[in-house]
Amino acid sequence: MLKVVISGYGRMGHMIESVLQEKGIVCAGASEDIVSFDDDLARECVCIDFTCPDAFRANYPALASKFKAVVVGTTGWNDIRDEVIRCFEEKGTPMIYSSNYSVGVNVLTAAVEVVSKYLSKAGGYHPYIVEKHHVHKLDAPSGTAKSLAGVVSESFSEKFDVSSVRVGELAGIHTVGFEGENDRITIEHEAFSRRVFAEGAVVAAQMTEGLSGVHEFKELFFKDR
Repeated sequence: MLKVVISGYGRMGHMIESVLQEKGIVCAGASEDIVSFDDDLARECVCIDFTCPDAFRANYPALASKFKAVVVGTTGWNDIRDEVIRCFEEKGTPMIYSSNYSVGVNVLTAAVEVVSKYLSKAGGYHPYIVEKHHVHKLDAPSGTAKSLAGVVSESFSEKFDVSSVRVGELAGIHTVGFEGENDRITIEHEAFSRRVFAEGAVVAAQMTEGLSGVHEFKELFFKDR
């Protein structure tokens, strides 16, 4: 039976707990101090981490050591990505990570990859990215915007603008545009609530059953599709 522990009990943590209850999955605990979580229970549980960049940077060695598997939704640690992956691989702890667990965003990313490839070959188009989030979001640009920028950069060598807007309680809007002399192509995803990210993270926790190694969510989501 799948048991989940939530690291970070803010808005996302509460939403994940609600999704777990609806799906009949055991929530074995939620903590702002995951390092102190009971070791024996942790070995039976998948940890879903939605904290902040500083907390994840401090806690990831404990996450890799304590838990059966870990799902990471925290962003803002890409500069130590190799170090984190190496830690989980050395501990033999499965990990799934993503800058965005929305199924729609992952489909958007796949679409951006295709559009970027064809427009770069056509020539005459200039990419840009705009992301908008609630005022409580700590990192800017968002992890998703950085991931999308990485996808666009695989086809476009030119530097382009990635803009961030923080206003109100927006769950998240990501727009990727390609400006030409005579036309413009835009691809956009808007999350209506943070629940879409909670649902995706729980799906990822279910994917850890029988999994080994470290994987990005989109890699597993599109596998065999």
